[in-house]
Amino acid sequence: MKVVDFLHSNCVIPTLRGTSKSEVLTEMAQHLAQVQPRIDAVALGRALEERELLASTAIGDGIAIPHGKLDTVDVLMGVLGRSVPGLDFDSIDGKPTHLVFMLVAPTASTGAHLKALARLSRLFRDAGFRQRLIDAPDGDTMFKTIEEEDAKY
Repeated sequence: MKVVDFLHSNCVIPTLRGTSKSEVLTEMAQHLAQVQPRIDAVALGRALEERELLASTAIGDGIAIPHGKLDTVDVLMGVLGRSVPGLDFDSIDGKPTHLVFMLVAPTASTGAHLKALARLSRLFRDAGFRQRLIDAPDGDTMFKTIEEEDAKY
């Protein structure tokens, strides 16, 4: 599974406006709802918030991978957002989060959802890759960076 299988160039937000976890989750849910009409932004936002109540999805090193499931989706979808100054996402290392990769899976899906989480975790382990995403001048360059990194594995 490749990241570009579930992330499209129109689902990259190079400058997140939100300054809190809740604001960013809402912003990303609204963005996906604008791109994918079958997505209900409110329902997605609620699913993401409920998942965050279990434990923060900020895995450290400036990365968060919030995820949720919806009945209204039939394929895995992703949105990548960037906060250059960083934001408090309740990260396990206590550091600011700069890259937020939201995943939305069909309710009945487990395998694809877990494979995507594993794939993202593997890519984001590379500090150079993370820095290239943070330094990219725009969303198109961020997407191309992911395509290039994705092709290596």
